[in-house]
Amino acid sequence: GRAALMANAHLRSVIYLTTLGVYGDHKGAWVDERAKPKPGSVRLERRLAAEAEWLRFGGARDVPVAILRLAGIYGPGRNALVQVARGEARRIDKPDQVFNRIHVDDISASIHNAVKRRFHGVVNVTDDLPTAPGEPILAAATLLGVEPPPAIPFDEAARDMTPMALSFWAANKRVDNGRLKHELGVTLAYPTYRQGLAALYAAGEGRDLK
Repeated sequence: GRAALMANAHLRSVIYLTTLGVYGDHKGAWVDERAKPKPGSVRLERRLAAEAEWLRFGGARDVPVAILRLAGIYGPGRNALVQVARGEARRIDKPDQVFNRIHVDDISASIHNAVKRRFHGVVNVTDDLPTAPGEPILAAATLLGVEPPPAIPFDEAARDMTPMALSFWAANKRVDNGRLKHELGVTLAYPTYRQGLAALYAAGEGRDLK
């Protein structure tokens, strides 16, 4: 557990994976690591508190602590191609809403570089293109050669959303990844969802489910 990790005298670095959700809602504006977090829920407040605790631990022990704030994750088995092929995709339309995404392979590269560089601090792990929530679904349908699901107005879709899902949709921001590329030295394998979905399609994702 964490207590055993903290007691390890040979600890070289700590990587804490957290979420961009701690920034809260910025009404679609761009934010970077200097932005003041606005967590907006107990769950996200706990995330933010855990970040601070790990940074304090690293400072006291002279151990680098990389706080990697992750965007929405996609990759093999978890992507719009699979959702569309299974008939599970919901193309929810909320004007001006954008989401941030990251391929799991680029998360792996970020962890690798954080360990290699003994990075200390906060880094946003997200791709180059915040986009409307329905765009990856449309792209997936095009790749699969099928009709996309119909657009559902957000107010209608929200009726059966969980409180956690509603809080997710309430946060609207475009997250900058300059520190990820320039300070952590990560070259994204999938700079946008387009490259990510194309590679997943080439690997067979969704095609065997049609």
